Amino acid sequence: MIVTLPHLKNISDMTGPSRAPDYNPDNHKAGIVHLGIGAFHRAHQAVMTDDALARNGGDWRIIAVSLRSRELAERLNAQNGLYTLIERGPSGTSARVIAAIKNVIAADAAATLKTLCDPAIRIVTLTVTEKGYGIDHESHMPDESNPIVAADLKSPHTPSGVLGLLVEALKRRRTKDCQPLTIMSCDNLPDNGALLRDGVVGFSRMSGADELADWIKDNIAFPSSMVDRITPASTTETFAEAQKQTGCDDQAAVEAEPFLQWVIEDNFASGRPAWEAGGAKFVRDVMPYERMKLTVVNGPQSMMAYAGFLAGCDYVRDAMADMDLSILVHRHLNTAAGLLSPLSGVDMDQYVSALLERFANPAIAHATYQIAMDGSQKLPQRIFQPAIKSLETKGDIRPFSLVTAMWIRFCMRRRDDGSVYELQDPRADEIIAAIDSAGQNASDIARAIHKLPQLIPTRLGSDPAWIEAVENALSNALNEGCRAAVQKEAARRR
Repeated sequence: MIVTLPHLKNISDMTGPSRAPDYNPDNHKAGIVHLGIGAFHRAHQAVMTDDALARNGGDWRIIAVSLRSRELAERLNAQNGLYTLIERGPSGTSARVIAAIKNVIAADAAATLKTLCDPAIRIVTLTVTEKGYGIDHESHMPDESNPIVAADLKSPHTPSGVLGLLVEALKRRRTKDCQPLTIMSCDNLPDNGALLRDGVVGFSRMSGADELADWIKDNIAFPSSMVDRITPASTTETFAEAQKQTGCDDQAAVEAEPFLQWVIEDNFASGRPAWEAGGAKFVRDVMPYERMKLTVVNGPQSMMAYAGFLAGCDYVRDAMADMDLSILVHRHLNTAAGLLSPLSGVDMDQYVSALLERFANPAIAHATYQIAMDGSQKLPQRIFQPAIKSLETKGDIRPFSLVTAMWIRFCMRRRDDGSVYELQDPRADEIIAAIDSAGQNASDIARAIHKLPQLIPTRLGSDPAWIEAVENALSNALNEGCRAAVQKEAARRR
């Protein structure tokens, strides 16, 4: 007999061991709009908002926005915004149902703009990935080559992109004399608050609204933040575990590691939730924490993404179980940590040790291919900037040159066994064209990639030691195979 499980739509339907919210969501109105309702937001900011509502209450529920896709929005709306968070660690699995999300707007720019203009909304948070802002990371100005940005600049009153929506919403809120917004990026970008502020102000000026741009600078808060939690993509196993934990069918469930970190610049224009209830840390300057995360956490992740994937490791935990890759992870972590200045309250040795345990967590299936996406957007802050500092301090550049070489090899879209895969990157077409035009010689390929505009800094591309290190590593990967190249590199450390 087929048993039909109830949809996770009401907290009262739950029958499994998962923990229910410690508050009645119907008693709290929305005060936050979140752009980018992906797995990370549901495993991170929404969780801490859930904790804040449970401890201090307030009208801080979230209206989430799926800017491009409808599927997840429809799943969550069918469940009244409820979903299961599954935490998987070496000591076991636990689950809780999150009720912080009130509803989700599905790929509807007009509805999103209307909601952003609601006077009850006081905070806008974003997880749209590094490529989703449409901001040039060097100039901090809107990227006019981005088709969405270009379209919104031509029709600023009917926007569909992040910058256009924010600027038009601020314009309308100013006219209605609404309380000022706080707009906070939660993506892995250095100085993300200033980047977003400059992008929004720049878009306003480029659309001819200089007075509005000045008002935004004076009245809107753009705090920086640093986020950290390993969150793999949901799978059928995720949904099966949610069903086991809740007794309900939950097609919006998400899983994550137990570790959770959020460091936030304490700069809010119209109040905020008590996110410290979930462990958030409020500081005056987030930048040192951002630098630590990007350099020490994300850098080694990129190394495992490219070298690990090409060497046959589908998951981070597999890379950590591989003797050669594990040696390279240790090397990268220690080199990266050595580039940082001491940070109050952080014992770097303990931080690195905890990271090794997190990466090796056998319960988390964090796909190397997932991490490898959008390398052109991630490597500048994770790899290239630390590499420049290492050159300037006469440190070891090999961890960073290896990642760069393996990324170039990854961009060739085939493993050593001949299996092929898609290069998911906003600059995929020009990267592939550069590689194809260069032929099969490692030196020619490496130099072609270094010539691409606004990718690898000139400081690196003009340094003979850097170029030689990248070319040698790429040559090993091409001539001897990626697994052999990893073994050869690891042997240098034994």
